[in-house]
Amino acid sequence: MPFINFPAREINCKIVYYGPGLGGKTANLQWIYDHTGQELKGKMVSLATETDRTLFFDFLPLDLGTVRGFRTRFHLYTVPGQVFYEASRKLILKNADGVVFVADSQEERLDANLETLDNLREHLREHGLNFATLPYVLQLNKRDLPNILPVEELTRLLRLKGEPVTEAVAIQGRGVFETLKEVARQVLAELRKGA
Repeated sequence: MPFINFPAREINCKIVYYGPGLGGKTANLQWIYDHTGQELKGKMVSLATETDRTLFFDFLPLDLGTVRGFRTRFHLYTVPGQVFYEASRKLILKNADGVVFVADSQEERLDANLETLDNLREHLREHGLNFATLPYVLQLNKRDLPNILPVEELTRLLRLKGEPVTEAVAIQGRGVFETLKEVARQVLAELRKGA
């Protein structure tokens, strides 16, 4: 549920990038941050370990236009991919208005993708969020590597509700903004329905 600040005429929406460890969630946010104008973004906060793995979350506020005279501000979060940060992953999903599942396209990461996808659905259920209606995009990342599964196979195995599927190489920016635009479009459509 978006947070609406009536005095500031601002709608704040939360988008969570979810997926297995080292799948490219932080790379997505970093690319967005590095390629967005200063006037449209806030400061990126990243709590990482010394090995550059996300410890708790990455956070990036972005301004993306207006809905019925209210400025919309998207707050982008990532979750730590490592399973032992289960509590953090669950907490960050709370009150999400949209989710991007960043799947690692490498063949040897298929089990991690499937396990993390099950984990995502379980956490959404625990928060009372309806996966069937939640704005959601499946991003197939790391499409530049040699040992990847075909798009058709990954889509068949990971697509859960006919959601849009984007191909990406997050560290190069390929598919990053397309993914963000798609999930933002869905979130704004939900806002307009409820307006």
